[in-house]
Amino acid sequence: MKKKPAFMIHLGVALGLVALGAVGFVVLTMSKPPMAQRRPAPVLPLVRTVTAELASRTVMIEGEGSVSPLRRSTLASEVKGRIVHTSPNLVDGGAVAKGEVLVKVDKLDYQLAVTLSRAKVKEAETALKKVQEDAEASLEEWRRYQGAKGEAPPPLVAREPQLDEAKANLAAAQAQLAQAELDLSRTEIKAPYKGRISVKSVDLGQYLKAGDKVAELYGTDAAEVVVHLEDAALAWLKVPGLTQERGQGSAAEVFIQFSGGRISWPGRVVRALGELDPRTRLVPVVVRVDAPDATQPPLSPGMFVKVNIKGITLDNSVRLPRAALRQGDQVWVVDQAGVLKFRKVEVARVQGEQVLIKSGLAQGEKVVTTQLRVVSDGMAVQTVDPSAKGQNESGRAADGPAKKSGEANS
Repeated sequence: MKKKPAFMIHLGVALGLVALGAVGFVVLTMSKPPMAQRRPAPVLPLVRTVTAELASRTVMIEGEGSVSPLRRSTLASEVKGRIVHTSPNLVDGGAVAKGEVLVKVDKLDYQLAVTLSRAKVKEAETALKKVQEDAEASLEEWRRYQGAKGEAPPPLVAREPQLDEAKANLAAAQAQLAQAELDLSRTEIKAPYKGRISVKSVDLGQYLKAGDKVAELYGTDAAEVVVHLEDAALAWLKVPGLTQERGQGSAAEVFIQFSGGRISWPGRVVRALGELDPRTRLVPVVVRVDAPDATQPPLSPGMFVKVNIKGITLDNSVRLPRAALRQGDQVWVVDQAGVLKFRKVEVARVQGEQVLIKSGLAQGEKVVTTQLRVVSDGMAVQTVDPSAKGQNESGRAADGPAKKSGEANS
């Protein structure tokens, strides 16, 4: 009987303690001041920018093409005979000077022909002189017996037919002599200009007929490169006969990569070809290079080269990375307050990874190069110092609320 009252006492104490704790928790909770509510700071998109720098810049037009010589000739024999001498430079790729004798044909027959022709000329001169003396004697006799009557001597008395025949014979003999001397001179085949042998077709001891090919020669005084350009590029260039009537064409640089280095030659636009490319509708513009063999290696025909043509110079222009240009010829400009603005610009030329802006930007303005997934005109951004190390070149993509529908990736 004593155990039951003790249990009830313990239970009552426990319940009292629990009730007391609950009352104390309620009192403490009611007396605690309410927590202040804070709004999280907005996360601004991180963008990379470049600084617009106004300067005078030249529009560069890039192209490529194959080299061809300004002159190319096929040398052939004009006489027949056996080859008795060849120049040591008469080899494929051999360099020859203007007037250099490349091939000599046996000239004995032609020397004999000259000697015989000279003899015929002497014979014709003697015959003419004899006829002239006979004519003078006949006229003297006519004047002695008929001169008082005042009549002119008849043609036969003046030996006019004989004189005409003798003069004609002399002229024919002189022509034969000139032909024989010309044939003799043609036994030596000379280079008409400074150049290189591309194809050798004959050798020592070979018998030639008139018209047989001796060699193919191309000139080394100048070379040309045909560059195919679109119509829009011609607006920046000076092309004689196409974009201007007179004056020199635009300066150019022809270059190749050789043995890990760059070899270049100065050139100039000289003309445009008469027809457009029927497949691409591009305009073929000719760039000429003087003294293409002045370097090692020389600028040889058939070589594939790249060409940079200097166009018109633009004042107060800006050069930007290609990534800074958006659709519709727009750029994104960030002001000093960190607000992004859409800006319409005038694009002069897009070339490779760069774009040349003609107008629309001021000195020192910050232009965004980062690609943003969501962007709006007037949104706040934070910029990256372009000189900071360890930053990704294209920045990072960021999401943010849009106040006005804008442009996505361009």
